[in-house]
Parts: sequence; structure tokens; C-alpha cells
Amino acid sequence: MELKDLTKEYDKLQKKYGAKELDSIYNGGCSEKPDICFVFMNPTGRNIASKKEWKGLKSPWIGTKNIWDLFYALDLVEEGIYKKIKSIKGSEWTEEFAEEVYQDVIHHHYFITNLGKCTQVDARVLPDSVYLQYLDLLKKEFAIIDPKVIILFGNQVSSIVLDEKISVSQVRKKCFEKEINGKTYKFYSVYYPIGNGRFNIDKSIEDIQWIMEKELEKEKVVMK
Repeated sequence: MELKDLTKEYDKLQKKYGAKELDSIYNGGCSEKPDICFVFMNPTGRNIASKKEWKGLKSPWIGTKNIWDLFYALDLVEEGIYKKIKSIKGSEWTEEFAEEVYQDVIHHHYFITNLGKCTQVDARVLPDSVYLQYLDLLKKEFAIIDPKVIILFGNQVSSIVLDEKISVSQVRKKCFEKEINGKTYKFYSVYYPIGNGRFNIDKSIEDIQWIMEKELEKEKVVMK
């Protein structure tokens, strides 16, 4: 199975749970054993790729600015690309620039996805029941890309994926090991750094930097 094989299911769920005038946003980045898989909540219409007329990548955070502050602070985006993201309007992203951004994501060995792929017109809160419709599909994504570490953003996403009540403030830098489809993955829960969670972005950066140093440096040592 490949990631593209999941898109029909995501599109069906978009019709059921998303805005009818918008498309699903899938995922993007390094899809073969990435160092990190970042899992967010669900996309909004601020992502220009959700427009019906957009024919390029249907990947997270296209046409937005703030999340790239986090990736830049983590040294996960090239400076020139970051400066362009910050200098242009969301409507000025082109399909070619989106491709350039995600080629840089691939170069930095990470993968970006959402638990829910159903694009909403705004940042409304979705009930757990909607996210649960996507959980098995997300697990299939994990099996396909086989990430070294999975980072879950926020209490709701963390609780659903880990199948236990999670409060990020209580589990900072705690590793959860969970078996999915016969393989054990390492999960960490961090503060959601966007929207109402923007004031927590420094804590998100601190924790992810710690996770990268702990888990990915360990990988390098093992590889040696």
C-alpha cells in the first residue's frame, strides 16, 4: 500500500465532515522512514491548497506562515525558503513554491500530517467522534512511512492516538511506546503551537529540540 491509496477514503470523509466547497488536505514530506512524523489536528480553508482550483500538492500548511516559525526554530526549513514564506501573502503561494517548500521538508527528513484530513472553513473544534473516523487511516500512514519518532500536537490528538486521557502539561518529554500493526512506535505529546496555542510555541520548540537530541542522536550512534 502507498499513501496515494488512502486519498479516496480521505475524500469520502471530506464530503461527510468537511466543507463541501473545499478539498481534503492529505500529508507531505519525507515518506520513507522519516526522522519525525508531526501530527496536527485538521486543516482549514486558510490552506490555499484546499481550493478546488489548486492542482498542486494537497499538503498541510500551504499558504500559511506561523507554523513555519516552529520548523525554522528547529532548523527544519532552509532560511531562504522561510524568509519567502514570511514575506509573501498566503494567496501568493504558487503550486511551484509549494513543491519547493515540501522538497525542503523531504531534504530535512520529516513528514507532516493531520489526524483529521477534513478541511473546515475555519478553526472550529471538531468532536472526538470525527477524529476517530480517521484513526485507522492514520495508523496506515504510520505503517507506510515507518517514522523513527511521532510527535502529537495537543491534548485532543494525543488522547485519541494514544487511546488514553492526555494532558500535555503532565507528560512533557515523556515517551509513549505503542504497538500499531505489529510494530512498536515512539510517541511524544507536545503543546499545540498555532492559533490559541501560539503562546505555547516556545514550549513546543523546547520539547521537540529535546526529543530530537535524545531520539535522533541515539539513532546516529546506533547507525555508527
